[in-house]
Amino acid sequence: MKRRIWITGLSVLALALVSTQADAAAPNPLRLTLPPVFYAVPGVEMAVYYDNIVLTETPQDCRFTISCDIGKAEDRRWAVTPKRTHVGDHEFAVVLADASGKSLGQAKTTLRIVPARAGAKRKIKLMIIGDSLTHATVYPNEIARLLSEPGNPKWRMLGTHKGRGPKEGVIHEGYGGWTWNRFAVKYEPNPDGTYKKRSSPFVFLGADDKPVLDPARYFDENFEGERPDFITILLGINDCFGAKPESPETIDPRVDKMFGFAKTLLDALRKAAPDAEIGVCITTPPNSREGAFQANYKGKYPRWGWKRIQHRLVERELEHFGNRQKEGLYLVPTQLNVDPVDGYPVNNGVHPNTVGYKQVGASIYAWLKARLHAAEATQK
Repeated sequence: MKRRIWITGLSVLALALVSTQADAAAPNPLRLTLPPVFYAVPGVEMAVYYDNIVLTETPQDCRFTISCDIGKAEDRRWAVTPKRTHVGDHEFAVVLADASGKSLGQAKTTLRIVPARAGAKRKIKLMIIGDSLTHATVYPNEIARLLSEPGNPKWRMLGTHKGRGPKEGVIHEGYGGWTWNRFAVKYEPNPDGTYKKRSSPFVFLGADDKPVLDPARYFDENFEGERPDFITILLGINDCFGAKPESPETIDPRVDKMFGFAKTLLDALRKAAPDAEIGVCITTPPNSREGAFQANYKGKYPRWGWKRIQHRLVERELEHFGNRQKEGLYLVPTQLNVDPVDGYPVNNGVHPNTVGYKQVGASIYAWLKARLHAAEATQK
């Protein structure tokens, strides 16, 4: 089948070389990393930013050849705003080359575009869990905005925390600085009424006056026993930010520890809400500017350090949380569609601006629509 190929800064000679190598085995020194599938909905832009899928300090020195039958490659990304006629699966392939055209790696994924009216007849309950990116409430607001467009289910968010500037109906469990660990085990005997000094919303004193993780009690006491249909969890930055970034071997112990707490929380949520579909959001990329990290951390945590940690974390998350659909556990590829330049302010290393947060919201919305569409297909 003939495939359309868009090129970023390639000469004809380089195009011929890279295209010839596209189907051949090639090393992957820059650890080109894609999820098995990513999602989109007609009318909502979706993108893959090149800097977010390779481990390099200089993505501008690389050449990315994108093979897909829809969309357009630009200088720093490939993007598409799907049309109704694009609904279905589309193969998406990347060939990475250096300035001379030498292949440095390749990877493939599937772009799944689902109908804009998926789930239109449903009523859904959504719970959003996260750290400061969720506390900012911009991406939950964007999810709510998109879900309020025509052709969507009636929605309700479950949570006890409103964060900053919530729109009508927007509520979540997102707290600045929080981790998988804190959600799984934190009990604060003397809360001060702020999110910084409080227990996990899911941890209570048990009958023996010892803290116990009990999401069932959380649902029973706050929502009269109602359970969410969907749960999304965006964590990982605070769990792993302080890891030693020198190599995968120095990063992995911190990731392994995180996965232990993740299992504790996920198992408890699954027991309390057995029918909920849980989407684990892949940890978002860093701001492209070293100056942003200098503004925040004064040289203690440079961008390249966090980039190495975050990229390894993404690799591990894709492996650890992937292929678990039978458990009702899914990957949400939030790491692809965040602009590392225009999606961040100039003075913050890990927190997006409104543009970046809305891109996170679009990715989660597209995943939700994909799950709604899958449910409809099963019922037919």
